[in-house]
Amino acid sequence: MSNKSYLFTSESVSEGHPDKVCDRISDMVVDTYLAAEPQARVGCETLTTTNRVVLAGEVRGPEIKKDDLIQKVRDCIKDIGYDQEGFTWKDATKIESHLHSQSSDIAMGVDASGNKDEGAGDQGIMFGYACNETSVLMPAPIHFSHKILRLMAEDRKSGNLKNIEPDSKSQITVEYKDGKPVAVKSVVISTQHSADVNQSQVRELVKPYIEKSIPKELLLGLDESEIYVNPTGNFVIGGPDGDAGLTGRKIIVDTYGGAAPHGGGAFSGKDPSKVDRSAAYVSRYLAKNVVASKIADKCLIQLAYAIGVSKPLSIYVDLFDDDEEKNRHVKKLIKDNFDLSPRGIREMLGLNKPIYQKTAAYGHFGRKPESDGSFSWEKTDKSAVFQK
Repeated sequence: MSNKSYLFTSESVSEGHPDKVCDRISDMVVDTYLAAEPQARVGCETLTTTNRVVLAGEVRGPEIKKDDLIQKVRDCIKDIGYDQEGFTWKDATKIESHLHSQSSDIAMGVDASGNKDEGAGDQGIMFGYACNETSVLMPAPIHFSHKILRLMAEDRKSGNLKNIEPDSKSQITVEYKDGKPVAVKSVVISTQHSADVNQSQVRELVKPYIEKSIPKELLLGLDESEIYVNPTGNFVIGGPDGDAGLTGRKIIVDTYGGAAPHGGGAFSGKDPSKVDRSAAYVSRYLAKNVVASKIADKCLIQLAYAIGVSKPLSIYVDLFDDDEEKNRHVKKLIKDNFDLSPRGIREMLGLNKPIYQKTAAYGHFGRKPESDGSFSWEKTDKSAVFQK
């Protein structure tokens, strides 16, 4: 595909999307337990619908009072921006918690004991990807899709964007020539809005965010007719009142927008002993540092794990340049320089911290590392390893 011209499309959804509301709440539970005990174990699923939130799953660690957890759920809903008739942070929304103790069978396989190192929290395959299409080494369509919604949300919360409500989607189609993005061909934005504005007004409210989010040179040939804003008409009823939400249903939005394979495991609601999360993060870390070293324009990493087993069963590297010797060289550098056991990953990236609510919307990748340890997997501090 790198030698052909083609169109590629990716979508994003905002923090007010029903599934993302669930991801936020599930990650709040993870953060709550990790803040109290860094070695806590959490597997939390959330369901939302009209004026109802249900938590279910398993935990191991400190005792967190149910009432305190329920109040934190309300805080999440309030921060997202929901105070509507069908979904509100106030008492009209009923919240249930059905969290229970982690299975002793899972704990036995995962825990370290004697000479046995801590094992992976589940079996599975995880992928990491990076490319030099954008400054953050992410594919252009998903990066721009995220940015539009993130900037809209920031202005909505600050009061600079009025009459736009929390539930939104974006979708960007990019034209590629010889594997490089050269033009944006279409933009779709569907956003919940108040009943006080019509569709023409909504269009004018959101159009500036396209220009703020996408480089000018990629917008030069974009026809006005290829900008679709709320193409189905009114979007007043939204969020969990308009559609039920579940944790873990936006795994392509969370990663690379379909530009790279996905192992199938969701991230939100899982503590970092679950390799669905931590190994996907370290795979991205490895791939990003490979591309940052400039030895390849893009890189795909796959890791495979078995539950209760410490080391990955396999490591796969693809640099997309048909240079098998270079691929083998990078694979050897990974094996020689990185501890990819669950414990090694967590220590390398500092994952046993309450840093996960921030990841629940606008992508887990392509973000800026922060001083509290958030998005540590986005650092390029190991690029020199791959320049050897």
